[in-house]
Amino acid sequence: MSLVLTLVARRDATTLDAATIALARDIVDGTQPPTVLSPEEAVDIPCPPSAVDQLPALRKALADKPIDALLTHQAARRKLLLVSDMDSTIVANETLDDLASHAGIGEKIAAITARSMNGELDFATALKERVALLKGLPASLMEKAWQDVRLNEGAKALVQTMRAHGAYTALVSGGFTFFTSRVAELCGFQENHANTLLTAHSTLTGETGHPILGPDTKLELLTALAQHHRLAPEQTLAIGDGANDLPMLHKAGLGVAFFAKPIVRNAITAQINHTSLRTALFAQGYPVTLFSGD
Repeated sequence: MSLVLTLVARRDATTLDAATIALARDIVDGTQPPTVLSPEEAVDIPCPPSAVDQLPALRKALADKPIDALLTHQAARRKLLLVSDMDSTIVANETLDDLASHAGIGEKIAAITARSMNGELDFATALKERVALLKGLPASLMEKAWQDVRLNEGAKALVQTMRAHGAYTALVSGGFTFFTSRVAELCGFQENHANTLLTAHSTLTGETGHPILGPDTKLELLTALAQHHRLAPEQTLAIGDGANDLPMLHKAGLGVAFFAKPIVRNAITAQINHTSLRTALFAQGYPVTLFSGD
């Protein structure tokens, strides 16, 4: 099956010039002239299946440039289901870490988060350990943490463009519904799933509701939504950054590692390491003229 190489340059740092495009086309044995998706930012280059073997060489050739290179199949490029992680993916934050920072225990919890996202700790165990440290703190800290939340560039465009072209969108997080419900509303996700941070008398209890949403639940959601909407696996897109996203990234027709942890970059071929969530649209063949949202 023929492939498409999508090159995307980070807009605030460089431009995608003719020489770079020609270099990439030569490395992957491009079969047709490139199609411009966004002037000086993004192009599609049709290429043969053998381009998969040339991807490491291409990334090495582009190592000194903030340019992402993704290979996709020409068939079913525009996905009809998006399932995305939230923390460090749709938003720039790790919301539990931000909550802990307001409680004065940020470094302690961030260290556990890092180990969990790198696959060094079982997700459920890591979540319980972190949440237990919040016991007795005022629930109002969640509102303070919400004030720190910032959407990543392209988050609204990704969700709203896909929705405008018939896709169903879901936000899923190992974090908490307090945040996912608000982020989903900001971006336009049609549903959201996360853990529940329990409170009693306006105080955090140090516990979460059960069952705990983790990597298996993310995979199950992707599978269930695809079945519900009668979609083949190749019609699905999943995006995430941490070890708990790996099962759904492997299952999706296109699994994208977004500024991901090493364990994820080592396992997932489609990577966004330099640019924004706009790249997940370019990788589906959307020209910038069709973007909705930001």
